[in-house]
Amino acid sequence: MRSLFPELEHRRQVHLYRRRRVSEGMQGPELRIDGRSMLGFCSNDYLGLAGHPRVIEAMQEGAARYGVGSGAAHLVNGHSAAHHQLEEELAEFTGRPRALLFSTGYMANLGVVSGLLGTGDRFYGDRLDHASLIDGGLLSRARFRRYPHGDIQLLGEWLNPRGDGRVLVATDGVFSMDGDLAPLHGLAKLCAEKEAWLMVDDAHGLGVLGREGRGSLEQFGLGVDEVPVLVGTLGKAFGTFGAFVAGSEALIETLIQQARSYIFTTALPPAVAQATRASLSLVRDEEWRREKLRMLIVLFREGASQLGLPLMASETPIQPIVVGTAQKAMAWSRGLEAEGIMVSAIRPPTVPENSSRLRVTLSAAHTEQQVLRLLDALGKLKVEDPL
Repeated sequence: MRSLFPELEHRRQVHLYRRRRVSEGMQGPELRIDGRSMLGFCSNDYLGLAGHPRVIEAMQEGAARYGVGSGAAHLVNGHSAAHHQLEEELAEFTGRPRALLFSTGYMANLGVVSGLLGTGDRFYGDRLDHASLIDGGLLSRARFRRYPHGDIQLLGEWLNPRGDGRVLVATDGVFSMDGDLAPLHGLAKLCAEKEAWLMVDDAHGLGVLGREGRGSLEQFGLGVDEVPVLVGTLGKAFGTFGAFVAGSEALIETLIQQARSYIFTTALPPAVAQATRASLSLVRDEEWRREKLRMLIVLFREGASQLGLPLMASETPIQPIVVGTAQKAMAWSRGLEAEGIMVSAIRPPTVPENSSRLRVTLSAAHTEQQVLRLLDALGKLKVEDPL
């Protein structure tokens, strides 16, 4: 077998090598990473629910009632009452007839795209869509094209002529590396005109956007008629784990029959479903979390602007600071780490060449003082500039 070490060494040389860190204790802004106390700004726990006492208590009760594992796939005997109740509550929360749980967001996107499309169909995705949508398109065997970010005009040209077969357009609701929102009104109008299905992966919008946290679609006032396929994840603003697809009765029944990533995998542990029911209640009822998060976003953006930092146009908890090269992103990340602050450096292939960045993410669990501490540390980096 040919050695893999030369390629790994090359990754180190070009500052693209990735390594895992060991976190101790409960998820939250203040962490112990690799044995050192750190203030974290890289979690997707946007509402601070991952360590909420009610969510923890619900998971403990779920484990006591259902055990640790589900034991089998949903279509065998792994579909518990907790799963079923959560699906019904997610359907109500999103304003859709049905919802279907998947074990991960990656599996949900793979399952939807490959379950709905095949040879002779067409699939279009935004250039900045999540990797799981890209992989779903490749797996489906449909004709797959990626349009430039947010370019509705070009997408409209590609959708002509209508032709035979199914047509699915997929987009992130909130783009995970840029933090901006998809032009959903324009996409919904175009898809209606061209008789295409519109699929929105709202992993980073649900719980955060909209008055009641119903996500990007609530923000834009769109329903199931305009966006037939909604994908959401539970490991971000909901603070637990897993994912779901919400839509019509026909959509969900089709996925139960045809989505391989649903059919051929063990069901999510019922205790996690029980915990998510508690977090869903908190998402709906505690509007103050979204209000605080919005306040912290404004605080950070104003401070970063005063420092002259190159922020992207994002009004979400994802606040990328684009620094250019992977080497500089790593240097800035290490500089913050020296100050006891953890912010991940995002490098190619996750983002395009020369757009490496610090991906700052904010949470309702952060305090104003913690955000100011981050800004102070970034100010030192800007003055001293490690390169």
